Amino acid sequence: MKGFRPYIYFPILFALVLIGGIYVGLSVKTDKPNHAAFFSLESRHGNKMNQLLRYIEAEYVDTVDMGQLTDDAITELLMGLDPHSAYIPAKELQAMNEPLEGNFEGIGVEFNIIQDTIVVVAPIAGGPSEILGIRPGDRIVTIEGENAAGIGITNKDVIDKLRGKGGTKVSIEIFRKGEKELLPFTITRGQIPINSLEVAYMLTSDIGYIKISRFAATTYDEYIDAFGNLKNKGMSKMILDLRGNPGGYLQTASDLADEFLENGKMIVYTKGKAHPKRSYEATRRGDFESQDIIVLIDEGSASASEIIAGAIQDNDRGVIVGRRSFGKGLVQEQAELSDGSAVRLTTARYYTPTGRCIQKPYENGLDDYYHEYYDRYESGEVYEEDSIKLNDSLKFVTPGGKVVYGGGGIMPDFFIPADTSFLSPYFSKLMRNNLINQFGFDYADNHRKELKKLGNYKMFMVDSKLLNDFIAYAEENDVPKSEEGLKVSSNYIKTLLRAIISRHIWGDEGYYPVLQQNDQAILKSIELMESGKPLISLREE
Repeated sequence: MKGFRPYIYFPILFALVLIGGIYVGLSVKTDKPNHAAFFSLESRHGNKMNQLLRYIEAEYVDTVDMGQLTDDAITELLMGLDPHSAYIPAKELQAMNEPLEGNFEGIGVEFNIIQDTIVVVAPIAGGPSEILGIRPGDRIVTIEGENAAGIGITNKDVIDKLRGKGGTKVSIEIFRKGEKELLPFTITRGQIPINSLEVAYMLTSDIGYIKISRFAATTYDEYIDAFGNLKNKGMSKMILDLRGNPGGYLQTASDLADEFLENGKMIVYTKGKAHPKRSYEATRRGDFESQDIIVLIDEGSASASEIIAGAIQDNDRGVIVGRRSFGKGLVQEQAELSDGSAVRLTTARYYTPTGRCIQKPYENGLDDYYHEYYDRYESGEVYEEDSIKLNDSLKFVTPGGKVVYGGGGIMPDFFIPADTSFLSPYFSKLMRNNLINQFGFDYADNHRKELKKLGNYKMFMVDSKLLNDFIAYAEENDVPKSEEGLKVSSNYIKTLLRAIISRHIWGDEGYYPVLQQNDQAILKSIELMESGKPLISLREE
């Protein structure tokens, strides 16, 4: 359809790593070194900065908040270096670390303030905002009817306004590129998931599926528990889903990759001007070093996710299925300053075993860097593999003879286009108004006993009566019935209703199998694993 851009409506389940935000700088978990010498301001340039600040404090026409002025200056200074170096004031440091280290109640978004506007980096998987369809790149411009853009809002202000006791509601309006009007959302705050491993279950009698949403401090232990459980159920082949995973701790990614690679195999190495080459290699540890493994990635897979995918691909260990990953190959280290604030500074680049640096370009500024995600939709890259622009000057070859590329993410071995078959304006309105989720919760709550008697999600189906009940419910909540929209979206609406109702009764083990029954990346992976051919010998022609 000419002029139709379906990604405007797509409830993207991808998480992105962009500038700043909650995950930036957490690529490497290091001990806290003593960086005091670097912040003594005794250098020629440091003296100039110090002299300027003292001059402003003494002579400026009005009283100046020197602490805030210093923070602002440091923020702007770091933003000029690269998209992932960041400054975190002392009062915000704990909150910025929470998604990887703790839990909280709120709306469940990772955000950054860019050009005095709250930009959603990603909805946290399983949180209230993700369920509503809030997407990476959305701009929150009002909160409870009050302007939140262009007013000098801080991270602390955002946290104070958006966090709150579970069950309470907050109203926001969002600016989304491609939409003519602001999009209103009413979000019910909830407990933000702290587990980084979302789900693990058996797809077939021998194929296990594990989905990891971030690489946190507990991810490796979560994986070991899930792996043991699936192994006891007969898993001899694995699909590792890293789609939408924005990364996290490099060490955690290295530990996980070690489970899949033989002793001595390169996982990743890092190198920077002041940091000599440091290699991460597999050890003798590992309980899944020879069995079939497929890794799923997409444009939301970044940093530590790309380390895993690159290590599997470059060592000819398994197959990558999905779409080109985000392209974050910069390593940050955190240095705490004397006032409790911190700097997360890019100190190195990481390289896959063949020598690829998959960091995408950022020389044209932050706007271009952010918009590159949308460019993939506008150029058609997420729909057609032929639209991907490869750089032959960054071509590498694996030991097995496979050609791989650097310079902007990991290219999959098998491309899976984004599914837009179910999208319609009617579906978009239902999602923005949270009607599918709310109806699903109400239905499950009102029919809990009879649903539990069914035994499991496999015995529960959404029939035409239930669908019609939902359509009537939507009409009562100001979303008129659309025959055209239902023609396009009804099957997916039924799938979502079934998945959401199943989650409220049987948990994630009832949610994901339903939601993913038509997941083309998973179906392709199963096809490859059941082909009877050596997995590593299979390549898309």
